[in-house]
Amino acid sequence: MTIDPRALLARGLGRVLRASGRGGTTLPGKLLLRLEPDAIGRLARTLAQGSVVVSATNGKTTTTALAAAILESAGTATVHNVAGANMAGGVASALLRRRAGAELGLFEVDEFWLEGVAAALQPRAIVLGNLFRDQLDRYGELEAIAERWAGLLASSSTQLVANADDPLIADLGRDRAGTLYFGIEDAASATGAPLAHASDSKRCRNCGEAYVYAHVYIAHLGDYACPACGRARPHPDVAAHGVRLDGLRAASFELRTPLGSAEVAIALPGLYNVYNALAAAALATALGLAPEQIATGLAGAAAVFGRGERVTIGGHELSILLIKNPAGANEVLRLLGAQDGAHDVLGILNDRVADGRDVSWIWDADFETLAPRVRHATCAGSRASELALRLKYAGVAPDRISVTPALDAALDGALERAPGELYALPTYTAMLALRELLRSRGQVQSSWARG
Repeated sequence: MTIDPRALLARGLGRVLRASGRGGTTLPGKLLLRLEPDAIGRLARTLAQGSVVVSATNGKTTTTALAAAILESAGTATVHNVAGANMAGGVASALLRRRAGAELGLFEVDEFWLEGVAAALQPRAIVLGNLFRDQLDRYGELEAIAERWAGLLASSSTQLVANADDPLIADLGRDRAGTLYFGIEDAASATGAPLAHASDSKRCRNCGEAYVYAHVYIAHLGDYACPACGRARPHPDVAAHGVRLDGLRAASFELRTPLGSAEVAIALPGLYNVYNALAAAALATALGLAPEQIATGLAGAAAVFGRGERVTIGGHELSILLIKNPAGANEVLRLLGAQDGAHDVLGILNDRVADGRDVSWIWDADFETLAPRVRHATCAGSRASELALRLKYAGVAPDRISVTPALDAALDGALERAPGELYALPTYTAMLALRELLRSRGQVQSSWARG
């Protein structure tokens, strides 16, 4: 077998970066793509079972990790961008790190990069989880992303796995043969309220009329219908019934698929992770796995770094819950607000490119649901003062708020003040920085792991 010198060079860079503690999740792939623009396609063609991709605004890292747990438990070795590097460089880096025996590519892909990466991978299946308002300075309006995705699907015969509960996502599969829909079928899990003020897809893409909802689960996800043209939520082929949420630690539900049913338990909190588990289950169903295999894989899955991860530090337990846009933040805030007792919170708000330069989204996040539970809030990050102001307006007393922009000092101060558990609510780059700080202190392992 001929050894490609360009791949050897990129792999060598990856080994150097990992040895230095820098991970190597993106740069080796970027180098390879600079040397060989078609590298993703060439490497993907060597995978015996092809590739599948997952994209969404929220939850794609967790969904892909859950799908990996299912597939690995069922005996399928995957090559997976496990650290969440989800642009072309990250996918190429994961392919470079391919383990011996890996047969299936499993990749989360950034919303903006989906077209190009999918064109290179030619995946067997594409999972589309949701579209929420996020980083408008980078992505633009949701409808623009939906149109890009519609163009991609129009030129591809790949299997589409789509969230029936998201109107924009559901519309992408309506005229597509073989679309496999997933969704929640549990009225008891609905919020019992009209659409939240921060909800995004409120109007019918076909005629422009406002949707009427029978049930709302998260933001604009739910059971909807257009009163004007009659377009309605598709019936989900893969569904969660009898959802049970166990605080910040777990959730369970009855999984129903065309191949049968099974009871599912996941060690992840909140209804948003039920959606992530459903998306992973739907992908596994599309690949022919039985419900029992899916349930076994999900039962053994752990939280992905920064997404419900729990870290023990001395006598404290640190829970890291990523917040990056109104829809995701509101679910975390609702979850915390429903927990008994007073909470110590470390909020870390950054405004780097990967977070979005505009942090005005925090005013659409319902910090009011958490405010009555706050014992003390420590605000850190490049926009710590703005977060402190938002908490003050939400109803947190000023003497319960500390502003410490430097992350290391903020973490130490928050831990010192907290009598027990500390909840960290970081934006994306803040989550990476927090994890790197914990890694440097020997409190967590590197997040790049294997491919």
